[in-house]
Amino acid sequence: MTHLNQETTVPAETDESKQRKNGLYRQVSIELAENMKQGWADTERHDLQPLTLSAYTARRRAELSARFPGEVLVIPAGNPKVRANDTAYSFRPSSDYVYLTGDQSQNAVLVLEPVQSGGHRATAFMLPRSDRESGEFWLDYHGELWDGRRNSLTENGRLLGLPCADVRTLADRLGSVTGPIRLLRGYDAGIDASLADKARVGQDDEFRVVLSEMRLVKDEFEIADLRFACEATALGFEDVVRVLGASAPTSERLIEGTFWTRARIEGNDVGYASICAAGSHATTLHWVRNDGEARPGDLLLLDAGVETRNLYTADVTRTLPVDGRFTPIQRKVYEAVYAAQEAGIAAVKPGAAYRDFHDAAQRVLTEHLAAWGLFRDRSAEEAYELGLQRRWTLAGTGHMLGLDVHDCAKARTEMYVDGTLEPGMVLTVEPGIYFQTDDLTVPEEYRGIGVRIEDDILVTEEGNENLSAGLPREANEVEAWMARLRP
Repeated sequence: MTHLNQETTVPAETDESKQRKNGLYRQVSIELAENMKQGWADTERHDLQPLTLSAYTARRRAELSARFPGEVLVIPAGNPKVRANDTAYSFRPSSDYVYLTGDQSQNAVLVLEPVQSGGHRATAFMLPRSDRESGEFWLDYHGELWDGRRNSLTENGRLLGLPCADVRTLADRLGSVTGPIRLLRGYDAGIDASLADKARVGQDDEFRVVLSEMRLVKDEFEIADLRFACEATALGFEDVVRVLGASAPTSERLIEGTFWTRARIEGNDVGYASICAAGSHATTLHWVRNDGEARPGDLLLLDAGVETRNLYTADVTRTLPVDGRFTPIQRKVYEAVYAAQEAGIAAVKPGAAYRDFHDAAQRVLTEHLAAWGLFRDRSAEEAYELGLQRRWTLAGTGHMLGLDVHDCAKARTEMYVDGTLEPGMVLTVEPGIYFQTDDLTVPEEYRGIGVRIEDDILVTEEGNENLSAGLPREANEVEAWMARLRP
């Protein structure tokens, strides 16, 4: 990565704090500064049409406006996060900002200001094109010659279907606000600081809850994007099967990189850190180190999802025999988890309690564990009432899915886990059994086996649709699918 990092002898709108001390160029001559101002073509795009998404984001903003009449609402996209020294992580905007605008610009802020006639006037504040006259476009560390062209405010206005303004004017504008303000905190330190004496934390917490609950039921655009995310994820799983060595170990890092490549081709990125857990690593629910090997005879638990370019993510898990065939004990555990998932998926339907799919899956797992003698003298029903199965099942059986892999996380309990399923909700069903290598309460042959099967389920008017059904789940189908993909 190259940097300009120079001391200039001509005025420039640069942030001195972003320039390193050790740049090779010490000065900018007057002649060079004048040369850089001239000879640039006009690249403004005048034929842009609103994004398809803009009609949906307008409806979402109208719903939010109706929830908070007379209040100023501030939703930042967020700032880049430092990875090390002067390098940053790839920017990913806040999900609520994306949900309400369709935009993915860093440092941007959506502001809804109440109007006398009722409702709100929405404005997206963001950086305009880099200024050429001042030299900011090439002298600033994040000018367009360094980071790439930005849309003009007019271009973004056309694409997003809402007015856009220079974000550098926002602090002064917010400073003059006298009425009530609600702020989505934690994404933009500058905005948080500028509203420190205006926005109240308690009200902001309520604001975050409403934003989260608005996303519980997906619209048709979101459902289409999640369906595409699942289709792309299926391609990533196929890619992984093709690189798995049937007779030699395969690096978990190669597995991770193979899936990531597909995610970048089809979408924006992976929706979360991929879990590429081979052998006993599969018994660690959040194994993201991915520094081991998938050896023939082992199981590979792959939990991964493609995030689309609109930032909706799939979340799918398959547990695969590395060499293409389950051993008898692996199949025994796998089929128990499959039966539990079948029961869980069947319980997903409109009007059902959200907890029903979890309870259905956990009961099936408990029955299998009891049949294997793991509860000693307790019945399956008694073990379930006491939660004893959780020693080997550990987690809940699913969660909401959307812009976030654990979507709607700030929704009230009564609206989420104690709520009722509605058409348009999308959730995962992902039961699992995890026998730790050092668990002396289970027979040795079970130890080190971890199995999870996860699919993304849309609640429909009639029942449900498995959005990730393109990937086989039943044991025989998994083996046949792997055989077809391998040379």
